[in-house]
Amino acid sequence: MLNSLTESLRAGADLTAEQVTDSVAHMTAEAIPPEAKADFLTALAEKGETAEELAAFASELRARATAVPLDDTTRAGTILDVCGTGGDGLNTFNISTTVAILCAAAGVTVAKHGNRAITSKSGSADVLAALGIPTDLSPADAATSIAEHGFAFLFAPLYHPAFKHIAPARKLCAERGQRTLFNFLGPLLNPAKPSAQLIGVPRAELTEPMAKVLQSLGIARGMVVSGCAGVGGMDELSTLGDNTIAEFYQDRGFATATLSPADLPLGPATLDDLAGGDAETNADIIRSILAGDTQGPKREAVLLNTGAALFVANVTDSISAGMDLAATVIDDGRATAKLTALGN
Repeated sequence: MLNSLTESLRAGADLTAEQVTDSVAHMTAEAIPPEAKADFLTALAEKGETAEELAAFASELRARATAVPLDDTTRAGTILDVCGTGGDGLNTFNISTTVAILCAAAGVTVAKHGNRAITSKSGSADVLAALGIPTDLSPADAATSIAEHGFAFLFAPLYHPAFKHIAPARKLCAERGQRTLFNFLGPLLNPAKPSAQLIGVPRAELTEPMAKVLQSLGIARGMVVSGCAGVGGMDELSTLGDNTIAEFYQDRGFATATLSPADLPLGPATLDDLAGGDAETNADIIRSILAGDTQGPKREAVLLNTGAALFVANVTDSISAGMDLAATVIDDGRATAKLTALGN
């Protein structure tokens, strides 16, 4: 069955909702060889995933995820996730992870969904572990951490047990240099079901369809961004050049926009200024930024993205105001205090 779907994709046909259901059943089945799954993922990527296909895959896989038992008070408030899809190949430091911690320090409830590195040197799970922050929380422990600290990391393999049967195929695709559906799906599968999300994608043309998928999943407030990296795109808001944005809010509808660093109080930067390393190196970078010891491009990249996240979370009424709040939270010590609390 999966092979016939692969051939259909190679012929250029889009998947129906029923075919998505069937393909998920086969992708999560232990008996199907990884090579067949990798061929399916490759054919789908080469055809190009439609917004309807992405939404259908996300709905199927969200239904199979292990839920986080959040209390009614937490669920009634804003729950934020901040992440990039990966796949830009730039090896910057973990900007989104830094932003997530900083948002929690600003008082936002953050449920950060992520994984270990697949193509980069340091994924969110890798750098958080290097910071001493738990990355293997059970659903009950994650709910407790969110209630007590306003932050929890949800390690994707623990909440998506069926993914263990997909992982070998994803690895095969990565070894071939082939991106897959799961580069896009990861941010859409947060088991805490956040009400607000900031997602970065590596290409500008992905912002609008990704935002429409996010909106179709019932997210109240969302922003999907792609930044300029000089050559190619960045799955973050960039201080290097213009940013493409697609956003939606319950009270303001759907919109697209371009944000230039020239519109904000940001200094010049190069891609080298944002370079990261392994998990330990990136952990040191994050500690220094949150302590206020690092100034310049790395701090400004974090402030820009945190400003957007705080705006999406409805904490501030603009990205600029969010940047100001983020700077205050660093400079008054709340950021380091939150980092310390999360590591205890």
